[in-house]
Amino acid sequence: MKPRRVILMVVASAMISAAAMPFQAQSPGASGETSDAVATTRIGDADLSYQRPSQKAALKNYMFDAFGPYPIFGAAFGAGVSQLGNSPPEWGEGAKGFGKQMGSDFAIGATGTTVRYGLAEALRQDTLYYRCDCRGFIPRMRHAILSTLIARRREDGHQEFSVPALLAPYAGSFTAVYGWYPDRFGAKDAFRIGNYGMLAHVGENIGFEFVYSGPHSLLSRMHLTSSHVAQAEGASH
Repeated sequence: MKPRRVILMVVASAMISAAAMPFQAQSPGASGETSDAVATTRIGDADLSYQRPSQKAALKNYMFDAFGPYPIFGAAFGAGVSQLGNSPPEWGEGAKGFGKQMGSDFAIGATGTTVRYGLAEALRQDTLYYRCDCRGFIPRMRHAILSTLIARRREDGHQEFSVPALLAPYAGSFTAVYGWYPDRFGAKDAFRIGNYGMLAHVGENIGFEFVYSGPHSLLSRMHLTSSHVAQAEGASH
């Protein structure tokens, strides 16, 4: 993997998020006020406006994040970039090589998502992304980056460090390296691939935070805030 691929992965993640992200993903605080410096809720503080996702909502979000159209598109994009760099060359080029690349990238993503949601459930964490209740480019960018490794405690919404979010990209990369990658790949390569996955997650959060895609996007009906998911579940179809 080359630096060009890292940049493309971050940009692609932001683009995928842009296509999916509703404008009102983060619920305002009770007072409706925002800060120009920091988010209303700091790590360790309970969030009175937080609504805990239901088990049904959590399962729906997991299935969508692991097996929905966006991870499929992301895997196809990553496979195309890998073929441009002919990495790994053992998989060859053409349709057959592209299929191997896409299957590998999709499996890496699905494995990481499964680990993230599974561990989050065990630790009673909510790892969904919530937009910043603040204004200004720097505070919002900081929020997007830090949220890569921050989750909400499902009982009261206070923010805390997320072990599942840290381990997820490396769970996928180590599974790939020791499961189906060529034998010459090892732990160093697994960490490198996992680092790229973490950067892609950062790009995804930046897309969630900054890019407006309208209230009728696909994820706006079934993802991100528990209150929105709850409304979607109770709506008539």
